[in-house]
Amino acid sequence: MAAPDAGAPRPVALITGGSSGIGRALALLLARRGYDLALVARGTERLAEARDAIIAAVPHARVECRSADVGDPVAAAAALCDLVDMLGVPRWAVMNAGIARPGHFLDQPLDDHAAQMRTNYMGALNVAHALAPRMAAAGGGNMIFVSSGAAFFGIYGYSAYAPSKFAMRGLAEVLRVELAPHGIGVTLAYPPDTNTPQLVAENETKPQATREITAGGGLWSAEAVAERIVKGAEKGRFIVAPGAQMTLLAHAHSVLAPALRIWQTRIARARRG
Repeated sequence: MAAPDAGAPRPVALITGGSSGIGRALALLLARRGYDLALVARGTERLAEARDAIIAAVPHARVECRSADVGDPVAAAAALCDLVDMLGVPRWAVMNAGIARPGHFLDQPLDDHAAQMRTNYMGALNVAHALAPRMAAAGGGNMIFVSSGAAFFGIYGYSAYAPSKFAMRGLAEVLRVELAPHGIGVTLAYPPDTNTPQLVAENETKPQATREITAGGGLWSAEAVAERIVKGAEKGRFIVAPGAQMTLLAHAHSVLAPALRIWQTRIARARRG
């Protein structure tokens, strides 16, 4: 998709989790490509900081923010309706809000499982469900779901996180088919480890075995990941998997699963030893 015509009304990109990390990098990139922004996140201070930074970099961009928990369907719908009324129906809707709290299944409370499913999957579902009818009526657009390599196969330490990303993957695969006749393209992104505040928080509870299993893809910048996602979506790609490791998993995870399971088991046993 080409950048919008400078003389035409600016299209809108709505991004959840848009106050930091990949979401903020996507927001800045799309603002530079001619989009006004609707940013949704829970932290008001981070949203304000992101808004100020984007406007400083792209003075002509309009950036509207709403603090909301997208895992709450009522709060999410209220924030989205407000933003759509102000800016218009988005051409891009990016479901990026997410949390990750790794840990051992025997130690993690059910609250950890529920929280990650609520934010990562239900948050994406709530936003997509609220916006899809309006986007279809407006002529279509792009929906981007930011998933994870944890959606390819079961990874030690991610019993609370991986199911939420598996569920997001399933939703995106269905919507790819159902929304295509309405002019809505769907992209499913699998970022590698990315240098974000979320990764810092994730590493606080990540078991050592999980660190070893997930190592190898390198550490990407949020800006580099955002660039890959936008380019892939513009080309109409369903899967965007930056880096050699994510690309291999995207195309061969089913074949590799038995070997990956054996490999993980060996690492886990060594860590317990």
